[in-house]
Amino acid sequence: MDRRKFSKNLLAAGAFSLAGSSLFGSNTRSKMKITDIKVLPIDQYLFVQIHTDAGITGLGESGAWGFLEASGTMIETFKSYLIGKDPLQIEHHWQYLYRSFHFTGAVIMGALSAIDIALWDIAGKYFDVPCYQLLGGKTRDKARVYYHVRGDTKEKLVQGCIDAKKAGFTAVGHLTPFLDESRNIPYFKTYADKMDDAIDTVRRYREAVGDDVDLCIEIHRRLSPAEAVTLAEGIEKYHPYFYEDPILPDNLEAMDFIARKIKIPIATGERFFTLQQFETLLERGAAQYVRTDICLAGGLSNCKKIAALAETHFVQVVPHNPLSPVSTAACIQLAACIPNFALQEYPVGENEAPKNQIVKSVLRLEKGFLIVPDAPGIGVELAEDAQKRFPFKPREIKTRLNTDGSVMDQ
Repeated sequence: MDRRKFSKNLLAAGAFSLAGSSLFGSNTRSKMKITDIKVLPIDQYLFVQIHTDAGITGLGESGAWGFLEASGTMIETFKSYLIGKDPLQIEHHWQYLYRSFHFTGAVIMGALSAIDIALWDIAGKYFDVPCYQLLGGKTRDKARVYYHVRGDTKEKLVQGCIDAKKAGFTAVGHLTPFLDESRNIPYFKTYADKMDDAIDTVRRYREAVGDDVDLCIEIHRRLSPAEAVTLAEGIEKYHPYFYEDPILPDNLEAMDFIARKIKIPIATGERFFTLQQFETLLERGAAQYVRTDICLAGGLSNCKKIAALAETHFVQVVPHNPLSPVSTAACIQLAACIPNFALQEYPVGENEAPKNQIVKSVLRLEKGFLIVPDAPGIGVELAEDAQKRFPFKPREIKTRLNTDGSVMDQ
């Protein structure tokens, strides 16, 4: 029986499990082996390609953001274990690599996420189906997205909302009430001015687009808990879709405090990378939307589990995605197979040069929705000359200071 017929028969029988254990268990091991792993730093992104002796190559991306070089080194470390292994033993490899050194962190999880995505890409290509088909099948045909709106003046931000609406988007995000000012400019405002001006800015966003566009308000962790409550109360009447990262995520008790005081939904989780971190967040009721980052929080394997945890709390998933079209493609595989998907972050420039030239083709966007692809694997491939055309650009260490010289978050 060929692979296509085998996969279709399994699908018809409902044989696929959460992390592929029914499909990829010890009794169904393939004869395929991993032959090589290549780490590819391109532009501001870090990719991994996993090659097999069957001629199938899997593609993944690390979301370790400012620590991509270290994440690439970690992939090279994991390579010594993976060479010669069956790429279809995805869950076993995930557990082995995660637990082998006893320590974890964003660098390690970014590496593991990239590997996991690439292994699922191989599995999809091996069975000639999209990854979501191996993860329970499709729950939707398209995924609603929110578009990034940025600007260092209110006028630019308001115009960005208007332009996004004209382009067919029904949600805009990365939308700060504090402006996207340069990190070179020291910051100072009185409390009253800071609150009143931010509330007025959100008012202008809402008036610019009416009720036809949802506003995803991004705070970038720059408030204290008390400030977060005051601002939330002030913008409540403008019905934000969610209130993202009002404070630093390190203290879940503080996030819980805010959630209990305000009436608009909180979205958080983009810096979390373990199942247990999300479970603690959910148990406290400290978020109504979880921002899982597939390229940081353990790839498709772990993020499917996180989505299932969120589902038990009636919490929806808004995958975090500040990365490349490879990350977007992986996110849409998750969005396609979970029932509690809400909205997908769609970063600026995704459909434009040079970003869309890193891959052979990007996912199709129609009226504010990404169409779920039916191509095998994650549905995208790197352009052959991407690494040559787009040399790696390490991220600069640069954060903003208050006028007194202290560090602030933006």
